[in-house]
Amino acid sequence: MKFSINQSELQNALSVVLKGIATRSTLPILSGIYLDAKNDSLTLQATDLELSIQYTVPALVEAEGRSVVPGKLFSEIVKNLSDAAVHVEAEDDSAVITCDTASFSIKALDAEDFPGFPHVDVQQEIAIPFTQFASMVKRVARVVSKDESRAILTGVLITLEDGRLKMVATDSYRLAITEADVPDAAPEDFQAVISGAFLQEIASLPRSDDPLRIALAENQIVVTYHETVFINRRIEGNFPNYRQLLPDSYTTRVSLEVDHLVAGVKRTSLLGQTSLPVKFDINIASQTAQLSAVAQDVGSAQETLPCAGEGEDVEIAFNYAYVLDGLASVSTDKVFLEVQSSLKPGIFKADEGENFLYLVMPVRIS
Repeated sequence: MKFSINQSELQNALSVVLKGIATRSTLPILSGIYLDAKNDSLTLQATDLELSIQYTVPALVEAEGRSVVPGKLFSEIVKNLSDAAVHVEAEDDSAVITCDTASFSIKALDAEDFPGFPHVDVQQEIAIPFTQFASMVKRVARVVSKDESRAILTGVLITLEDGRLKMVATDSYRLAITEADVPDAAPEDFQAVISGAFLQEIASLPRSDDPLRIALAENQIVVTYHETVFINRRIEGNFPNYRQLLPDSYTTRVSLEVDHLVAGVKRTSLLGQTSLPVKFDINIASQTAQLSAVAQDVGSAQETLPCAGEGEDVEIAFNYAYVLDGLASVSTDKVFLEVQSSLKPGIFKADEGENFLYLVMPVRIS
């Protein structure tokens, strides 16, 4: 195998594919990156047997062939080369990399031992502009659980109904929902629970308005963006019935300036405890929301913010970190807070034009 490729193009390809290599496997081949040079292109693959990534990029191929190189080492070498043509030649158990005045010879593995890239029978597929997809993932990502003992909560529920795409995530303490119209949606409905970490990796790719395609197979998910294909296992199980958590009414609804609310919550939480509850004391007559917190043996803090709303006076407290996470996903100037009572979830909604809902369980206060 012998090929040449620009350093920056190869580095970009490696930065994506490297996400798929195994980090704790006892099989050395899974820590490698598979290279296949043919037909004026280079295809790179990596897999940890759950996530598989394939990236194809144009290259000047002088001799077709395949090889597997140590993923992290090869990536570090390419990353530190000059922005010039990189020449790679592999034969048997070694690969030689040259660029400008630098030259490396590294051990290579037999390409025959590398697991074949999965071939899946796609059942359903949707397409969505990548920028829209990435924005939606960002809004719900903070809510995805990291508790592997409840695998279903480490995923994001993605549904398509009547041309409307919805993403839902919950860690049982809060819930995030975002929606968007998909003009060229598939004619049939679509539903899957997909790893939140996997979606975040894809959303971190360079943004464009080009379409990203999400396809379902029997127990896998296939995501295609430009010349890159990601295949990951779908998360099995029943996602919680989140609709039953959503109140059908409220007794109090107020709007607040997002920047003022974020600053107020941050200041009120300076008493230093990570799970400190911040109490919202909403007074409709004065159109104010007083934020307050008390930390035992430390002290207390309070701040009064203007608000505009209707309904009844209410007091409700939330974990301050959860509130800040939700507000970080709001890109509008104002946010609405809807409350039924101090013991029922509070709901933060983005202002008109942005379909984002964030539900937070309350904290009991004395």
